[in-house]
Amino acid sequence: MKSSIIFIFLLTATIGCKKYYEPSTAKNENEALKNVDDVKSATIGTYAVLKNPNYVRSIHFLTEYQGDNIAQGQASSDALSNAYRYTHLVDMSHVNNVWQQSYFVINSANKVISFVPDDASVVLRQLKGENLYLRAMMYFNLVRVFGRPYPQGAGAGPAVPIVKEDTKEEFPARNTVKEVYDLVIADLLKAADLMTEAKNNNFASKEVAWALLSRVYLYKEDHPKAIEYANKLITSPRYGLLTGDAYKNYFRGVPEENKETIFCIRHIKTENRDFSAIGSMYYSEGGQGQTGWGEIYASKQFVDFMDKQPADLRHAFISPYTNAGPVLAWPYTVPAPDVRMNTRLVPNTPMYYINKYNYQEGLTNLSSPVYLRLAEMYLIRAEANAKSGAAQLALDDVNVLRQRAGLSGAALPTLASIALEGRTALDVVIDERRLELAFEGHRAYDLFRNNRPLERNYPGTHSLNNTPSTNITQTIQPTDNRVIYFIPNRERLVNANLTQNP
Repeated sequence: MKSSIIFIFLLTATIGCKKYYEPSTAKNENEALKNVDDVKSATIGTYAVLKNPNYVRSIHFLTEYQGDNIAQGQASSDALSNAYRYTHLVDMSHVNNVWQQSYFVINSANKVISFVPDDASVVLRQLKGENLYLRAMMYFNLVRVFGRPYPQGAGAGPAVPIVKEDTKEEFPARNTVKEVYDLVIADLLKAADLMTEAKNNNFASKEVAWALLSRVYLYKEDHPKAIEYANKLITSPRYGLLTGDAYKNYFRGVPEENKETIFCIRHIKTENRDFSAIGSMYYSEGGQGQTGWGEIYASKQFVDFMDKQPADLRHAFISPYTNAGPVLAWPYTVPAPDVRMNTRLVPNTPMYYINKYNYQEGLTNLSSPVYLRLAEMYLIRAEANAKSGAAQLALDDVNVLRQRAGLSGAALPTLASIALEGRTALDVVIDERRLELAFEGHRAYDLFRNNRPLERNYPGTHSLNNTPSTNITQTIQPTDNRVIYFIPNRERLVNANLTQNP
């Protein structure tokens, strides 16, 4: 079905498959599939694309850097600055990367989906299910980056072109957000039906499909379905919440041994990306530029919010940068008495590194970014219940996570306490998502899909948008055009049917 993907690969056709870090055993995309071994090899190659920095790093920048949990500490020529400052361009390197790599995965998955019949062997059905999951994951990430949040117009706005195994159009137009959501749901439901093998969290499985379905249904505001699929994970004996020291070291262990992780993008020790790793932007031993760039910090707004509960174990995921270097061990003094100040920002602000993407298996920049985990399922169920009028059930799930984080007593919200504060159960859930899922790419979209503005009031390079630049505030309304990114202009030059976002 090469004609339907010409517009996607025209500009990269001469690069070759090794550009995508495929293992030597992976099938070249131009080779025909003939047997089970070919399908296994092709699937391995498709998973490998997820680890390409042009995908995993760029999608992180486009999602997390829109939020208010981080602060860019200095101006940079990298397009990540545009993502952070909301100064989007029609050709941004990270946007181009995500578009191209996503459709590379989609095209590869389509080949397997087309080749394997639904009544094939158990092994082939499993592999077809995994490719359906991978296609769904790519489309869901794409619709989030390029399409308005589903609640804005019930999915009527334009998203991205749907290219399936049977697509004939050479230059397809953009499908609507609803159409992409419908495809994602259909793919995930079928994937869950086909997959019967309980693979580890590096690979798709029935449970992985269920977890993403729960997120998709929540974003679509189908609350009963979001709860239904969250329940499947919460009650599954395969998963459990980490506690105590295991929780504080959540992101540093061997991913396969983590019972809370549902799906991650696995990097082994030989795949340490060093300065091309996500963690290199957040952390650097021995000073900036030593083991990483160390240019993106936890925002003062987030640190102050976290410090409202000094006993919260989630302090372990931020590291004060002191005169002796970054502090990994927690508990530490809050605030640390000798935290260095970032003098590049006005006003100067304390430097707090983020360590969720560092020190996996002891290597400074090694990380296997977590895409789905059990804590999110509790928060999905909580949000869906809050929006369905079941406030007590929502608070119950929030308090499961707050108790896991070492909190008790007055730190556990009740219906009476939030009423006194003039807050709703949904307010509590959104705040808890901010704490629990910090730096994992959720925050900005959590606000926008709930029709809430993102409000920055802390030092960071976003102030360069302002006159005078000492004004540190920035507010992005949920209906702002900048909530989503431009369709890459380089793709529109090839495919005239691709309309542009305003």
